[in-house]
Amino acid sequence: MEFLSSIVGLIPCFYDHTSEHTVYIRDLKKNLQALSKEMAELNNLYEDVKARVEGAEQRQMMRRKEVGGWICEVEVMVTEVQEILQKGNQEIQKRCLGCCPRNCWSSYKIGKAVSEKLVAVSGQIGKGHFDVVAEMLPRPLVDELPMEETVGSELAYGRICGFLKDPQVGIMGLYGMGGVGKTTLLKKINNDFLITSSDFDVVIWDVVSKPPSIEKIQEVIWNKLQIPRDIWEIKSTKEQKAAEISRVLKTKKFVLLLDDIWERLDLLEMGVPHPDAQNKSKIIFTTRSQDVCHRMKAQKSIEVTCLSSEAAWTLFQKEVGEETLKSHPHIPRLAKTVAEECKGLPLALITLGRAMVAEKDPSNWDKVIQVLSKFPAKISGMEDELFHRLKVSYDRLSDNAIKSCFIYCSLFSEDWEISKEVLIEYWIGEGFLGEVHDIHEARNQGHEIVKKLKHACLLESCGSREQRVKMHDVIHDMALWLYCECGEKKNKILVYNDVSRLKVAQEIPELKETEKMSLWDQNVEEFPKTLVCPNLQTLNVTGDKLKKFPSGFFQFMPLIRVLDLSNNDNFNELPTGIGKLGTLRYLNLSSTKIRELPIELSNLKNLMTLLLADMESSELIIPQELISSLISLKLFNMSNTNVLSGVEESLLDELESLNGISEISITMSTTLSFNKLKTSHKLQRCISQFQLHKCGDMISLELSSSFLKKMEHLQRLDISNCDELKDIEMKVEGEGTQSDATLRNYIVVRENYFHTLRHVYIILCPKLLNITWLVCAPYLEELSIEDCESIEQLICYGVEEKLDIFSRLKYLKLDRLPRLKNIYQHPLLFPSLEIIKVYDCKLLRSLPFDSNTSNNNLKKIKGETSWWNQLKWKDETIKDSFIPYFQVHEAEAYFAEESETSSIDDRQEQLISN
Repeated sequence: MEFLSSIVGLIPCFYDHTSEHTVYIRDLKKNLQALSKEMAELNNLYEDVKARVEGAEQRQMMRRKEVGGWICEVEVMVTEVQEILQKGNQEIQKRCLGCCPRNCWSSYKIGKAVSEKLVAVSGQIGKGHFDVVAEMLPRPLVDELPMEETVGSELAYGRICGFLKDPQVGIMGLYGMGGVGKTTLLKKINNDFLITSSDFDVVIWDVVSKPPSIEKIQEVIWNKLQIPRDIWEIKSTKEQKAAEISRVLKTKKFVLLLDDIWERLDLLEMGVPHPDAQNKSKIIFTTRSQDVCHRMKAQKSIEVTCLSSEAAWTLFQKEVGEETLKSHPHIPRLAKTVAEECKGLPLALITLGRAMVAEKDPSNWDKVIQVLSKFPAKISGMEDELFHRLKVSYDRLSDNAIKSCFIYCSLFSEDWEISKEVLIEYWIGEGFLGEVHDIHEARNQGHEIVKKLKHACLLESCGSREQRVKMHDVIHDMALWLYCECGEKKNKILVYNDVSRLKVAQEIPELKETEKMSLWDQNVEEFPKTLVCPNLQTLNVTGDKLKKFPSGFFQFMPLIRVLDLSNNDNFNELPTGIGKLGTLRYLNLSSTKIRELPIELSNLKNLMTLLLADMESSELIIPQELISSLISLKLFNMSNTNVLSGVEESLLDELESLNGISEISITMSTTLSFNKLKTSHKLQRCISQFQLHKCGDMISLELSSSFLKKMEHLQRLDISNCDELKDIEMKVEGEGTQSDATLRNYIVVRENYFHTLRHVYIILCPKLLNITWLVCAPYLEELSIEDCESIEQLICYGVEEKLDIFSRLKYLKLDRLPRLKNIYQHPLLFPSLEIIKVYDCKLLRSLPFDSNTSNNNLKKIKGETSWWNQLKWKDETIKDSFIPYFQVHEAEAYFAEESETSSIDDRQEQLISN
């Protein structure tokens, strides 16, 4: 029966053998082989496409939808084909005699499925040759940046957030010294946009390379803006790319964050539209140079400063770790000392904190404190993590002269505040400013260098009127490290804290390689007989302890150029051996008690700077022809120092005979000396500071316009203890004196003379009536009038005359002027005024302030409470606007705070100091 059924099943097969349906049965085996081969090809193509997709996805790209669909279809097809192949192979095996199917219907269905699947597989192979399998992912509005937790930056952060909301502020610059936390603050601003980004379309972050590459910045912007690659790549020049970036950014409200800029970037060259009130976009950058903020035309420049002591301690504790701090009861106290050495610089706190992790032995903390005071670079991480990073600011200084001037500042003790003028005089003496022909030009060059160092945040201003600068302790340590060739030659510069060795030894090995040595405020009463310093170029012994030098002390210092012995109250005699210092260029004997200059000084033929200011002896003896023998002398300062009676005129003659002299500061005490000055055009051009002191024979001081015109470098004028002086008169040639000249004549003088006069001090002139002549000093910055009991009004012009005076005045002090009733009868603008002090001027009931008076720069008004309460104002709104600036006079505040147990001597000392 089985045989018969097989025969019956073959009948329809033979019947349709020539029809198209028999092809599925007849070609089954061939089609199975073709399907298997095509499937293998599809598998290979699938693996290639999948590998390309996975590689793109690893690059943060997104697979195209058609590619994803194709992959899914292939994966489904693989299962289906495997099933069909299995069934087909089974059907072939069942055939009779190897060719006739037992069940034609079953064989037909399988053959048809194989044929259809073969077509489908071929179709998938045709669709799987993709040119592009993935595209760039849509970039998030903000890329989150990894960052440390911020500590103590709330003030700067708050200001930035405020300016971000201000439509008038488009460009902001964050500046500050290296390691102060500018980048961390900028990262915090960037990450904040993750939460508050709805106001902006895109936030772009870039770290600017050194030197900056416009092309690289453009690549970062392109990547963030997702400009199509095919469009971007056809832009062959940076100008074309800038045009494309500009086209896209003009349609967006953007934030561009640029970290670590060292020079001006041209926004238009990059293709970045300038932010304004219309597009409301923002650009924020960080820099170590305040000057870059100006060059980038930042509407707001925000200084990122060091941390407060509390915030610094918080950060240091975080880095050291609680386990270490609690490991011994002494460690918290020692850790605070270490943290204080960092003076609030975050990078230093982090570096030292990490170095002290797991240091649980108090003795190791003691050692670190000692090392910090001498060789901080020895501490782990200080060189690589701190000094080398700070050194970038030094490396970026424009020339070697500026670098030398910067390193020289390390010669001063930590926290030492130094006058800018004094610092420049040192630089001149050291030869850092090149061959000096004119001191005034050299000073201008020096001021530019100070400005550049301040803008680079390597120096910082200090003092109430910012006349001094100082160096942050960590920057100071780095500068010492740099001078010592990155720590390789530790004895090249010695800033002594412990000078005990100098007292007991004549030959100290390390001094043989020392080039600069300073002893600031140290207890050095007397040096050993000699010190062997064959390479010493600079010696500073400044303080109040030095008494004398042995006669042969300088014989082993053949290269010394700068010698500063100033501010030693007990030092009263120079050794004769000083005349052998043939290379000496700078000698400072100011504020000492030296009574007589040795004639041996005449041998110093290279001496350029001689400073004899504030000598405390009653009359300094200067041997005749000593000054005239100093043939290289260019700067001579004898301000507030009196010479032996009758020597003033001859001293002026000797100064006049010097060919190279260009700056003189001098005190005169006779009318004869002043008349000598008035006849010497050379001396007039050289005078920088001029003091009239104890001119008992001078009743009237006449300042003619021709005289003033020649005083082209006069910066400071002191008039003191002139008991008979009543008038200071301005005489305009051809127009008479102050008493009969018209106001317009004085305006002529004002516009043409006294352009350099910045400081005027008038003290103890009891008969002086006014200082109206200062109308002719339009650039005056400081004015102090003290103990002038006859002055009733400072500027005496008629009620109808309104003058634009004191427009540059920053500091005004009026002290013990019992008859003073008025400064000037009309209100003054005072646009530059920062500080005004009024003490013991009981009749002064008004200030020349009105609603137009500027308080943009005002910092404080100091005086007694009783005086302030008696002031009369034109209206209460003016008074209210100035109330925040009033501060109680220090002496009054001191007495108010003192307890009843305070001694009279203590109070008197405080009063004197104020």
